[in-house]
Amino acid sequence: MWRIALLPVLLLALTASMAPAQAAVRKKVLVDFSKEGGFAGFHDRVIVYDNFCVRLSRRTGPAVAKCLTAKEKRTLQTYLKSLKIGPSEPQPQGADFLKYTLVYKKQRATRYTLPPSWQPVVRELEKIMQKYWAPD
Repeated sequence: MWRIALLPVLLLALTASMAPAQAAVRKKVLVDFSKEGGFAGFHDRVIVYDNFCVRLSRRTGPAVAKCLTAKEKRTLQTYLKSLKIGPSEPQPQGADFLKYTLVYKKQRATRYTLPPSWQPVVRELEKIMQKYWAPD
């Protein structure tokens, strides 16, 4: 009988002690990239955290979490140094276009054509998506 009464107290103590530890583990988003649209119906998203681990998701299948290699991290850091977010573009007319959204350093823009400074970053993030995301 005393075990039944003790169980809720232990669970409460355990959850209270876990909250600060979980808060310390929270990661900041370094880059958030998405590609949507086209006749293929893309809905890809790559989130890179400040610890250079990524969360990858597509329209179908589960999200995947991976950490980048040292080389991938250096390459991405190099491309991000030259990145200029700039203004968003208006949506073009028609149905077969890709919408790219990029968030970096609290700046966000949506583009339908890739500016030169976006191209290496987008290529690298798409390469990471291709390498690490695989449906189960």
